[in-house]
Amino acid sequence: MAIPSTLTANLEPVPQEYRVAPHNIDAEQALLGAILVNNDAFYRVSDFLLPEHFMEEVHRRIYEVTVSLIKAGKLASPITLKTYLGDADLGGLTVGQYLARLAAEASTVINAEHYGRTIYDLALRRRLITIGEDLVNGAYEAPVETSPRDQIEATERRLYELAETGKYDGGFQKFSDALTAAVDMAAKAYQREGRLSGIATGLSDLDAKMGGLQASDLIILAGRPGMGKTSLATNIAFNIAKAYVGEKQPDGTIATKNGGIVGFFSLEMSAEQLATRIIAEQSGVASYKIRRGDIRPEEFYKITDAARDMQTIPFYIDQTGGISIAQLAARARRLKRQRGLDLLVVDYLQLLSGASKKGENRVQEMTEITTGMKALAKELAVPIIALSQLSRQVEARDDKRPQLSDLRESGSIEQDADVVMFVFREEYYVKNKKPREGTEEFFTWEAEMNRVYGKAEVILGKQRHGPTGTVELQFDAEITRFSNLAQGDRLPDSH
Repeated sequence: MAIPSTLTANLEPVPQEYRVAPHNIDAEQALLGAILVNNDAFYRVSDFLLPEHFMEEVHRRIYEVTVSLIKAGKLASPITLKTYLGDADLGGLTVGQYLARLAAEASTVINAEHYGRTIYDLALRRRLITIGEDLVNGAYEAPVETSPRDQIEATERRLYELAETGKYDGGFQKFSDALTAAVDMAAKAYQREGRLSGIATGLSDLDAKMGGLQASDLIILAGRPGMGKTSLATNIAFNIAKAYVGEKQPDGTIATKNGGIVGFFSLEMSAEQLATRIIAEQSGVASYKIRRGDIRPEEFYKITDAARDMQTIPFYIDQTGGISIAQLAARARRLKRQRGLDLLVVDYLQLLSGASKKGENRVQEMTEITTGMKALAKELAVPIIALSQLSRQVEARDDKRPQLSDLRESGSIEQDADVVMFVFREEYYVKNKKPREGTEEFFTWEAEMNRVYGKAEVILGKQRHGPTGTVELQFDAEITRFSNLAQGDRLPDSH
């Protein structure tokens, strides 16, 4: 109870008491006691509570050993735990006596989740205090090499990680945790349609080669102008957003069951131009007709029907040009926190800027951008498709199929990428060589044109987790749509 100010008026100033970090030892003891009495209580908190969430070191150790025993199918009780905890003086009690007291004073299993949530929330508050202290200290010290923007971005990253996972600045993890995650991924792949471990692109031949788009992968999609790299990225992104199905979890959050929530950074085209492309692809009405308004009534109805179907699709566009990799990362974190995120597309890499000082060369800046992009894919645990230009040396070769060495401005693009895909359409080059009609060369050209018409190749130049090779797709230039190639049009398998 507060002392009235009238009684303290003549007293000497009292130094402010030292503030102790938020904690609740009683809740920690009550939860541990409940688990020791009935191991089923552990399953009420197992999906969110970790040993590091406990304030008391001895409680962390007790919970850690308890978890290990229960996961191994063994009984966790004061007697079995005593073997693993050694002997120590706990305020005049031995370890055995302390465990026995925890069990004797345990509350019911019903309250276990409530106590677990209390412990978890207090741990988050302690971590918030640490981040806040670091922010204040950093702002006071103001090192020359660190700008205020750098500090804001670093703090935002730590807050994002804390909000998403309850952790920040993660260190080593147990191999058993990684094994569990790998087995879970395999189980989800087995249950998912198409048996894919990643997100399905909607292009079955590409999915078969890649196993879908894998979480944390940086996927570079490159091609010369006119090859259709933006169209392919848009098609894949829209296929994934259209297939989205969410599932409500016990804690009230929504988890993605199929498809995904897509964020699209359109650094070159406006949101309207991108939307026009998608409407053309979905309605089957050529995009140039939509732009000119040169459409028949039945085509207009197709457009309005397609637009109505797309209203609720989780597809988010950021059309801001000239942003830095740090700004892009901050916006992507915000999208995931506020709306969710399963796939990020960046069109295209060379339009991003780094934080490098003026005078430094573009290769160093691109290295910073690609390294940041890969780090962001890991941090958000989503695949990132980043489009990239190719150097002009492609045009000087007879065979104009792109190679890894054609990636422009930086070897770091190839190094940081998990997958490098090239889009190649031979039709584009054959079409530009059209000879005069009626000549012998024209008939040869016409036969060649019929062979390549409407076909595209996606060349997997690098794939960290799978084979390289070529996937053939159908491409309809009028509506900028990539689709699966009809069975009869496929080349014989080279394997």
